[in-house]
Amino acid sequence: MQRNAGQGLSFARRLYAPRLFGLGVGFFCVAAGLWYLDKPAWVWALLVFNGYLWPHLAFQLAKHSPTPYRAEHRNLLIDSVFGGFWTGAMQFNALPSVTILSMMAMNNVAAGGARFFLAGSLAQLTGVVIALLVFGPAFSPETRLEQLYACLPMLVLYPLSLGLVCYRLTIQLADHKRALRAVSRTDSLTSLYNHGYWKDLLQVEFLKCRGHHQRATVALIDIDHFKAINDTHGHIVGDSVLRLLSERLVQNLRSEDLAGRYGGDEFCVILPNTPPVLAKEIMERLRESLGDVRTELAPELRITLSIGLAGYSPYQRDASDWLKDADQALYVAKSSGRNQVSMANDALHHPPPVEG
Repeated sequence: MQRNAGQGLSFARRLYAPRLFGLGVGFFCVAAGLWYLDKPAWVWALLVFNGYLWPHLAFQLAKHSPTPYRAEHRNLLIDSVFGGFWTGAMQFNALPSVTILSMMAMNNVAAGGARFFLAGSLAQLTGVVIALLVFGPAFSPETRLEQLYACLPMLVLYPLSLGLVCYRLTIQLADHKRALRAVSRTDSLTSLYNHGYWKDLLQVEFLKCRGHHQRATVALIDIDHFKAINDTHGHIVGDSVLRLLSERLVQNLRSEDLAGRYGGDEFCVILPNTPPVLAKEIMERLRESLGDVRTELAPELRITLSIGLAGYSPYQRDASDWLKDADQALYVAKSSGRNQVSMANDALHHPPPVEG
């Protein structure tokens, strides 16, 4: 899978601290396994390099690579080769060998799942073969007591550090998921609920009213002559008017009211536990407050609203009927001169809108 440079560098940064800690602690585990085997000086120098210099070098290689993600995967495979090499160099001493190989395997699974675990296992096998070619075949599985103690920090502390990294990633993923969920249900211009999510909320409110015999009102709000505003002043001014209306909606509504952008210049509001008469007072207050608003981009512009209201009725078959009642009331408000609030009962005395 292709990863961009930013993702790859973030991946390298996340692995830097666990590698620094794991190889630093693992040094003592391997050193205890080599202690009684009379290895040459270059082996100890290589162990010091692997334990304390390689983590920094690996991060720099990934950081300056044009593909940091792939470079970090190569670094993990090099880690596995080293792990296999030290296993062979220790003559397969049971506890240090199992500790080193299992910790490397844990890294590989966390970094790339089952497929990368297989690649890491092959890299470990390569390291073992190199050690056998360099030192010759030897098998000394016995673990001394001091080697056991040398492995304990690795067995206890490294899984804790890796678990902490995984926990932080889980928290980040949860935050990203919440952010994506908010984006998927929010209108980008007004920051109100978008059309689809608001209609889902309307269905929930309809079922709540039907099941618990509650009262609620739906409001559809239309900015009068909005097309003329766009044609005369431009779409930038039109967008500023939409934002101003959304701000006033938030200021005038209660915390339990649910406001959304229905589409274009239309807004929609669900007012739970609110009869139409009270909802009309709220919407009249909104209409009057918006009349005082002036946009800096067009100070001479006057903004008026036409608003249609419909209360929940047990005679409505579904949420769509409820919304149609509010839409009919909005038509009445517009056809009666605009800049007013109309309730669904008033709409019964007017003809329906002409299609097309």
